[in-house]
Amino acid sequence: MNDMTVPAQASSTGAPLNLSRRGFLGASLGALVLGVALPARQARAQQADAPAIKPGTRVNAFLEIRPDGTVLFRSPFMEGGQGIFTALAQIVGEELDVEPTQFVMEPAPPGPDYLLIGGMRFTGGSMSVRLSYDAMRRLGAAARQMLLQAAAVQLGVPLAELTTEPGRVVHAASGRSLAYGDLAGAAAALPVPENVTLRERADFRWIGKPFARLDIHAKSTGKARYAIDQTVDDMLYGAVQHARRLGMEPGDISNEAQVRAMPGVHSVHRLPGAVAVLANSWWRARRAAEALEVNWTEPASGTANAMPADFSTEGHLAKLKAMPGAGLDFETEGDAAAALAGATQKVEAVYDAPYLAHGQLEPSSALARFNADGTLELWLPNQAPEMFQADAAKVAGLSPDKVILHSQLLGGFFGRHFLYTTANAYPQAILLAKASGRPVKLLWSREEEFLRDALRPMAVARFRAGLDANGLPVAYEAVAVGEGPAGRWFGRKTDKVDSSSVEGIAGKPYAIPNRRIAQIHVDDPMIIGFWRSVGHSMNDFFSETFFDEMADAGKQDPYALRLRLLADKPRHKALLEAVADLSGGWKRGPFTAQDGTRRARGVAMASPFGSEVATIAEVSLRDGEVVVHDVWVAIDPGSIVNPAIINAQVNSAVALGLSSALFEEAVYAEGVPRARNYDGYPILPPDRMPKVHVRIVESGAPMGGIGEPGVPGVPPAVVNAASVLTGKRIRSLPLSKQRLSAGEG
Repeated sequence: MNDMTVPAQASSTGAPLNLSRRGFLGASLGALVLGVALPARQARAQQADAPAIKPGTRVNAFLEIRPDGTVLFRSPFMEGGQGIFTALAQIVGEELDVEPTQFVMEPAPPGPDYLLIGGMRFTGGSMSVRLSYDAMRRLGAAARQMLLQAAAVQLGVPLAELTTEPGRVVHAASGRSLAYGDLAGAAAALPVPENVTLRERADFRWIGKPFARLDIHAKSTGKARYAIDQTVDDMLYGAVQHARRLGMEPGDISNEAQVRAMPGVHSVHRLPGAVAVLANSWWRARRAAEALEVNWTEPASGTANAMPADFSTEGHLAKLKAMPGAGLDFETEGDAAAALAGATQKVEAVYDAPYLAHGQLEPSSALARFNADGTLELWLPNQAPEMFQADAAKVAGLSPDKVILHSQLLGGFFGRHFLYTTANAYPQAILLAKASGRPVKLLWSREEEFLRDALRPMAVARFRAGLDANGLPVAYEAVAVGEGPAGRWFGRKTDKVDSSSVEGIAGKPYAIPNRRIAQIHVDDPMIIGFWRSVGHSMNDFFSETFFDEMADAGKQDPYALRLRLLADKPRHKALLEAVADLSGGWKRGPFTAQDGTRRARGVAMASPFGSEVATIAEVSLRDGEVVVHDVWVAIDPGSIVNPAIINAQVNSAVALGLSSALFEEAVYAEGVPRARNYDGYPILPPDRMPKVHVRIVESGAPMGGIGEPGVPGVPPAVVNAASVLTGKRIRSLPLSKQRLSAGEG
């Protein structure tokens, strides 16, 4: 038995220039690199003396123009089905003057050039396009200018006489032209221009157009390679059995000798909180790992992240609901307390939402190999390469520049592939590769994935509203109870509210004169993480459903009340009117549809990640369950890059939002999850997917996100509609927890 622990000391956490094993920043064999390619060792040595790198400005770090005219682009963001590779090809190609179909996309290695998110780099928060848009346009324009300058010298003509067409520099006066691939070598010797002219919006050919996704063909034909697909020579396969509760450690293994003798087994290992088997196939490794009979020891007092043996989701929900106090203020306007005291009518409600798993199709995996030159090479899915590189270096006891990270396509993500303490396979793969002296490909089974996933936190929200004599809201108070993932992973200040715990409750556009939004922080014993749309995913359910409660109490139509309270917010008002028009006109119901079913509609609004969204859902009840027939979504992301991707992302978001509203719930008892596979964690089946209708509104506001904004409006729109049919307010998700029946009316 090999006992492996992570080294306690931390290595340097700087983000050095890290090159692939090809040894050059650019450049497959035979390519002409647009930029200066340095051997790896020389590049590292020069970095210390070089001026600070401004992310997104060095053409050579991103672009490689090949002799055949194709363009290799190293993307600072990871592709996980959200279409970022295609969007970046459209943006850069627009200014470079290269058809997006000519781009070959790959994830960029760790390095300072790619820290485009406020000095950091991660794919999430629906930030990738909107925060890199200007930089990527300038990058493409700079590369085009360098090619024009090289062509002017080669053709012996003034620069002003040259223009470009896709993939070529053209001298119209002489009828001559040069392909980009023939100019890349000369352009490499030129400095990157600091000032470039960008195309006018009216001249866009690819930005704003429904360009086909670049990654779909490879994915549809099985040619796309994920971490789960990677192999190297002399590789062993690894499988693990985790302790049933975090904090427990492996003790004696009663049948270790028998497991070692199983077919194909190479070795048996102890890991922090787990045991592992290496074998000549993954199936053999998994069968052997599951066969291990381990005596698990209880965690010592004070063990970090230890899961209490008596923890249950039922108990934690009761704790959140019982938390006393008024909370810490996050947003205030007017005097909510005084307005509540003087209100003609008061409305109060408490809402809750459960833990949710990511449930991604690709379980956590990693491939680790220690090379003869002392480097560690990793193939793994991630949303933050520099962070993962630094952490892998700590695990391996190396400096970060000794870790070569190959980021992979993400087989589902939306927060799953962040740097969570215990929810990733790569630390185990590193330890197993070090112990065995061979490359190790570690893949968690579906059961281990469900056991160690970082969950969306459970949350509770308490609401109070005050209405005047006309039934209009004059006071609004909301207190969120729980813990947000941003504070957990980026540091929480005790005198500040974690915005991820109140987003979707705070920042609402409705003109209610007296408001107070606050939070009561409660440490969550779970490993919590970011889930698609983060706090908005439950908080917009809370706030938009309570809005309808408030409207009903004041005998107001909820759609009409929203319009009235948005009178001074033209962007939001126009979006609400757009979704009503898309649905054929607002009608709340109940009403009888053409098929004879009794239906109703609900409406909701959300303002996530810089975009504005309005959603209407039409539902009926059947055998005690909610059936969603149609969902209409009007989305205003300010300006757009690819409407086809927006449409696809909204459809995807509706599916996930509906799945969370109807079915999803991670339940724990005695510190252990009830579900270890999809049979215990149902998700939306295809026959429950409604028709989705999308309208994109370009208001001209600053560009917002796309990947997540479609999620938050779905649960409240569905629940608001269901409450019309039942005649009762629904304040807890998922809806499958209760059998619903039609009320009178």
